[in-house]
Amino acid sequence: MTIKIDSHQHFWQFDPVRDGWITDEMAVIRRDCLPPDLAPILQRHGFAGSVVVQSDQSEAENEFQLRNAAAHAFIKGVVGWVDLRADNITERLAYYQQFEKLKGFRHVLQGEADRALMLTPNFKRGIGALRQFGYTYDILIFPDQLRYAAELVASFPDQPFVLDHIAKPYIKDQKLEGWEQDIRALAAHENVWCKVSGMVTEADWHHWQSADFRPYLDVVFDAFGADKVMFGSDWPVCEVAGGYDRMLGLAHNYLGSFSAAEQAQFWGGNATGFYKL
Repeated sequence: MTIKIDSHQHFWQFDPVRDGWITDEMAVIRRDCLPPDLAPILQRHGFAGSVVVQSDQSEAENEFQLRNAAAHAFIKGVVGWVDLRADNITERLAYYQQFEKLKGFRHVLQGEADRALMLTPNFKRGIGALRQFGYTYDILIFPDQLRYAAELVASFPDQPFVLDHIAKPYIKDQKLEGWEQDIRALAAHENVWCKVSGMVTEADWHHWQSADFRPYLDVVFDAFGADKVMFGSDWPVCEVAGGYDRMLGLAHNYLGSFSAAEQAQFWGGNATGFYKL
């Protein structure tokens, strides 16, 4: 039986200042989005659980998500935030060892003015500290940062990385050039996985069709291989562009021609292995 895991979702108690990235056109998610809201959706679609990923860059976010995880068994893992550039990074990582469900960390690199922040000495020192504690790292970037990401992962061949949202290509404009070459270069590194997540928000929110995503998914599956690609809904952000059911349908539609073993890897096996759930 396939154990299904949603490898990428978020929870928050909405704060208009902290969550300023949620614009007026995203009004459907300008609200509290909490475990009791997601649980019935996962249950309806046969998911055994999920991995919640940070959306605020603070250690208070870790406390909030770890409390959620402690209270709800379906939350199998937490990807938190820590200041990777801090002088005391080793001490902070050691502190988090007490929380079994904390699996890794992420920084919102896509929003940084310094597009190559991930290559600065302090940031790389932080990345270098993750391995000794068994933590993963989620790479959240835009296409213009893919080349920096390839350089980063090459520096840490024993560190497990996963690319979020297939690096948010320009799906609305149906542009593959540049992104495809850089995705293939990143995927050539054996320590990198990829989440098929967050794509619908890069398409035309109200008019996308499954066919719009096929060229991008073809590249991702060919480059990474079926054993390194995992499903993530990006709930509740996916609600602004069709919702959970449509995001799920898009993935099911694409995976239809894959073997049962490959589908099992995509829907849960790869996420379970990567995050050690």
